[in-house]
Amino acid sequence: MSKIGKKPILIENDVKVELSENKIVVEGPKGRLERIFPKEIKVEKKEKELLVTFHGSKEKKAFWGSWQSHIANMIQGVKHGFEKSLKIEGVGWRANLEGEKLVLKVGFSHLVKLDPPKEIKFTIEKNIIKVEGADKEKVGNTAAKIRAVFPPEP
Repeated sequence: MSKIGKKPILIENDVKVELSENKIVVEGPKGRLERIFPKEIKVEKKEKELLVTFHGSKEKKAFWGSWQSHIANMIQGVKHGFEKSLKIEGVGWRANLEGEKLVLKVGFSHLVKLDPPKEIKFTIEKNIIKVEGADKEKVGNTAAKIRAVFPPEP
């Protein structure tokens, strides 16, 4: 049995949760997220909490706790948001914003320009790039793409 999957997910104030057959929509002050989950996962809404249950084969039962965590992250993301910080270290290395685009000067003969995905925001303070958004996966993937431009040396 999944220890994480059994835990109820508390719905915070200012967060709306709508459930349909295999879809969950979460709205809050920081945005709106929706996700389609597999038919083996059942989500029930009771007052101010969600219960995630599993009905299916043993092979797919490993996803029960993962889906509970995904839904909990959606609720936390639309209420508080997520943030990743990347520090730039190097002589002459800089990061700037041109509108919403992130412009990196990291030792190449050219500037590297990156567009933010939908619902993701970049901010820069001195030599720290902050990636902010409501979707934890998009924030992490965007931070990984920025880091992949010029990976750190060991």
